[in-house]
Amino acid sequence: MTMAGKVICAGLGPGDPELMSVKSWRVLQSARHIAYFRKAGRAGQARAIVQGLLPDGVSEHPMEYPVTTEIHFSDPEYNRLLSEFYDRWADTLAEIAQTEDLVVLCEGDPFLYGSFMHLHSRLQGRAQVEIIPGITGMSGCWTATGVPITWGDDVLTVAMATLSEQELTQRAAQTDALVVMKIGRNLPKLRRALTAAGRLEDAWLVESGTMPTQTVRKLTDVTGPVPYFSIVLLHGQGRRP
Repeated sequence: MTMAGKVICAGLGPGDPELMSVKSWRVLQSARHIAYFRKAGRAGQARAIVQGLLPDGVSEHPMEYPVTTEIHFSDPEYNRLLSEFYDRWADTLAEIAQTEDLVVLCEGDPFLYGSFMHLHSRLQGRAQVEIIPGITGMSGCWTATGVPITWGDDVLTVAMATLSEQELTQRAAQTDALVVMKIGRNLPKLRRALTAAGRLEDAWLVESGTMPTQTVRKLTDVTGPVPYFSIVLLHGQGRRP
């Protein structure tokens, strides 16, 4: 089947529009259709990054999640709702791509924990797909601390705070450098895990990395709730000349 258009997923980088790649910026300049994920009632972080960069008359397709943290991801209903959501939007994107290019906006890098990967797997054989990589959100956050995340032979582990307390403890104890994502309501559990691993004093928390609202704090100085998309970092201390 011949298709005149394609789906282009543009990695937008960690949040600061100036950290977007030239390639993603060029694609946005000529976009006729854009799609982006967002929570219902919110503008969407990806859309906020490209504010003022889009051509006049671009058609926007906000993809609103049917559920985010309202029910746990282990609940069968969570998977059912999200599966239907991705199926429906894969159909929509594939239809548009039959005749025109469509740009899907993605914070960070599309292939690193990005929601687009669930559309990517559903679009195979149905539409041409191009991925434009981007600077990851975690890279923007560890740079914000002003300290290298790894040295020499350091092993870097990336973990989700949604893991069990036992596994978080084990991961923190067995790695040199650590990035923990998806914090939010998981912060008390993560604190306990880092304490058990003997690493709480070394942890940093970064919110809104590279953006105007960025904050960088030692985790021991943090009180109260934090956003789901904040990141906790432990820097490696490895070999160096």
